Amino acid sequence: MKSMSGKELAKLLAANGWDLLRIQGSHHIYGKAGNPARISVPIHRNQDMKIGLLRNLLKTAELLSLIDDKSDRSINESNLQIDLDPSIIEEVPDYNT
Repeated sequence: MKSMSGKELAKLLAANGWDLLRIQGSHHIYGKAGNPARISVPIHRNQDMKIGLLRNLLKTAELLSLIDDKSDRSINESNLQIDLDPSIIEEVPDYNT
């Protein structure tokens, strides 16, 4: 998952039915009819939010499944490729003999 700024998240929330309830300092508070949750989005210039905070806010907004791309978190054997030059690998001495 790529990070996004608070401004980008605010646009995403608005596009998915969340209403701006109030602004308290640099935090925009969003709510949605029928959902008791409130989401406080930090709008700090155009700085990206940390991934943990972003995931939590998206989970609260029930939007994580739209954004979360599990393919970039898992490694398939088919796309895993390691090229090693055999000349740089040293022989490991056998200390058991």
